Amino acid sequence: MTTIAGSLMRSLGAVAQSMVQATPMALRGVSQGLAARAMPSSATWTPQVTSVRHRYHADKLKRGPLMKNYGYEDKLHTKGLMPHMVHGKRLPIPIYRPKNSWSEKRALFGQNDYIDILGDGSLKPTDVAYSVPHWLRGFKGNEYQMLLRKRKFFHNKMGQYQPTKLTELNKRIHKLYVHLNQKTKDYYWHKA
Repeated sequence: MTTIAGSLMRSLGAVAQSMVQATPMALRGVSQGLAARAMPSSATWTPQVTSVRHRYHADKLKRGPLMKNYGYEDKLHTKGLMPHMVHGKRLPIPIYRPKNSWSEKRALFGQNDYIDILGDGSLKPTDVAYSVPHWLRGFKGNEYQMLLRKRKFFHNKMGQYQPTKLTELNKRIHKLYVHLNQKTKDYYWHKA
């Protein structure tokens, strides 16, 4: 058993010696270490090159801890429920003023919603829709019909004061006209 182990150790030593001769200078220390481990009679190998990562460790300790985010001032308040203090002043908070529930706008909101049911019949909901433009009151239809109606109402004024808007309106009407004629079905023609 010892003869097998001895011959194995000798062959490993021979392999290590051949590696030392075959390797370039940069890897020679590694192969020498293998040869020293393989041959028990050889002297202990010591490295000649120090590792780069530990070279400046003492200088790094001498400089102190690394400065991070130097000069950064955090604007968020993370210290509890108190408002953030900037230069000893509180942040501006608007003074609380409760809404007037009985103002005319709030008190009369929705008064004409059921005028057609509860009234005498002379008024219609479209007549009292004051927030809707007058040319849209009581209108029902698609975008093309709405733009035609708008052009009918404002053609002269838009041509005089807003010619660009009138041009864009006409372009949109033409585009919708083409789309409705070519891409959609109209149900006016029925098979006989």
